[in-house]
Amino acid sequence: MGRRKKINGRKRHLICDHRSLVLLVMVTPADAQDSLVARELLFRLALMHPEIAIVWADSAYAKNDLIPWAKKYLDITIKTVRRPLQTKGFIVLPRRWAVERSWSWIMRARRHCRDHERLPEMSEALITWSCITLMTRRLTRRTARPAERRDVAHGYVMPEAA
Repeated sequence: MGRRKKINGRKRHLICDHRSLVLLVMVTPADAQDSLVARELLFRLALMHPEIAIVWADSAYAKNDLIPWAKKYLDITIKTVRRPLQTKGFIVLPRRWAVERSWSWIMRARRHCRDHERLPEMSEALITWSCITLMTRRLTRRTARPAERRDVAHGYVMPEAA
């Protein structure tokens, strides 16, 4: 579970699996408190994916008794990923890379770099749409067989002449 505050006036919250495939998206006003938004996200997650038992989250989500609440009412264990105390600069945090990788894939679509939508629901729908596009491209991608070659000039796979 992670959030992104690079868009003025909005926060984007995301839950993805270990392969960085997006499970849930929620767009809120920028003044919304992360731990309160996380309750709604976790509740939706428990309804849509009851098989999930452990959620790795950013340390911002660990406030306001979220961890005991999720364990008691949803039977979900929340483990927070904290930054080491004596580190400076960028550092790769374990388990956080999956969410950050998802955000980078979402931000590849130019529409998501700025928020032009009036309603947060529309932003959620467009993020979900781009994630569906990403998943379908992954599913339909195929590897070239030995009898095929890639045409470098045009970027498509052509069978070799026999």
